[in-house]
Amino acid sequence: MHANTNTAELADRYVALWNLRDAGARRDAIASLWVPQGEHYVRTLQAKGYEALEQRVASSHEKNVRDNGFRFIATGDAQLLRDTLMFHWQMVPAAGGPVAALGLEFLLLAEDGRIAIDYQFILPTPAA
Repeated sequence: MHANTNTAELADRYVALWNLRDAGARRDAIASLWVPQGEHYVRTLQAKGYEALEQRVASSHEKNVRDNGFRFIATGDAQLLRDTLMFHWQMVPAAGGPVAALGLEFLLLAEDGRIAIDYQFILPTPAA
């Protein structure tokens, strides 16, 4: 299943989305990553559909990337099991420095390889 899904490439594209400064580029990336009614869950937040996903990504980008100078990076451990992609990401200072946040992503993929449901877990930050 999902023979056309390159696990590392999909994880990298997903993480890169959260760093995009241009709203149009974010919109295009969301449409290429998620199905139209794709869902995203993190803590108490939920987003369903492109408009809600755009708001969620824009909010995170403004707070973490634009205002606080962080960037998101994939850790290179993406694994695909049937229709589920799992990988970790880190939020690090763009200028360099220790990991400020760590996350675990579980992406349930649709038949076309795009994200149907995205479960995002924020993990305890490793000690510096």
